[in-house]
Amino acid sequence: MNPLFALVVLAAILGLATVVAWPDRGWLWRWRSGWRALHRTRTEDALKHLFDCEYQGRQATHQSLVGVLRLGGRRSTELLARMEMLGLIVSAEGGFRLTAEGRSEALRVIRIHRLWERYLADETGLEPERWHPEAERREHGTSPEQAAELSLRLGHPPFDPHGDPIPTEEGDLPPRAGRALTDFVAGDDVEVVHVEDEPAAIYAQLVAEGVHPGMKLRVLSVAPERIRFEADLDEVVLAPVIAANIFAIPAAEEAPDGASMSSEATGSLSALGVGEQALVVGFSRFCRGMERRRLLDLGLLPGTLVEAKMASPSGDPIAYRVRGAVIALRRSQADQIQVQELSQQASA
Repeated sequence: MNPLFALVVLAAILGLATVVAWPDRGWLWRWRSGWRALHRTRTEDALKHLFDCEYQGRQATHQSLVGVLRLGGRRSTELLARMEMLGLIVSAEGGFRLTAEGRSEALRVIRIHRLWERYLADETGLEPERWHPEAERREHGTSPEQAAELSLRLGHPPFDPHGDPIPTEEGDLPPRAGRALTDFVAGDDVEVVHVEDEPAAIYAQLVAEGVHPGMKLRVLSVAPERIRFEADLDEVVLAPVIAANIFAIPAAEEAPDGASMSSEATGSLSALGVGEQALVVGFSRFCRGMERRRLLDLGLLPGTLVEAKMASPSGDPIAYRVRGAVIALRRSQADQIQVQELSQQASA
């Protein structure tokens, strides 16, 4: 054999072996790493489903897991067998239940997921419909140490943006509060404490109506075909199957900070004429996340006295006196601020 040809063949073989088996870079390493990541993701998703069933007092079954993970019967059976071998679950009558170790792992993943949702809602401009899938993408690659740093950055929030409690590092998780909006009657004043984010199609409709935890509303009528309620001076009509995904508690007579309920607002800040004054009552239900935070940072807290001072020649922006300072707001921003008009005064 030609020595040069043999050398070329050897070099080719070594090059191919390098491409396939090189640690941290080779195709074989990437394939194994991807398979391990996929296995971990499926296991963690299964743990979340089992815990969710347990939290809601339902029995997790093989069939329910197949539906959630969209796995074939054989693959889901293999997954459950591995989880049982690892001591994460045990067979129960009619289904499965978590072991203490499995419950701890499930709470770890749920904590990370809800922290990411809180971050995405408060620190980014991501649309609400994308919070859940993006958090699911990030949760599987986040370590407990990274989760602790994220929680610290967010100020250790107790709830995610949908109103679900965030487990503590120790694994403590309070029960979910509230009952479905369909359980209330006409005339009830309630505060939303939880909005189901699944199924996605129903959640998208609730987002379109601006429904979110913390908003106050008044039930106007409850009928088999529709539920009507007032929120931010607007009337909203939902089918019961949609409204059943809103959970609420009876609203207190007065907010903790003494601010009036949003139903007492007489209009938006943008409607004030120059020289007119009003008290900030709250924000539109569509004003959330970073936009709401910016307005709060400007001093526009509930109960704050605001006076319209000056309008630009085009009418946008408008200058307002707030807590001794004059700030300029675009009309689109002022539209988001609910006020109770007090009086008309000549501009100083």
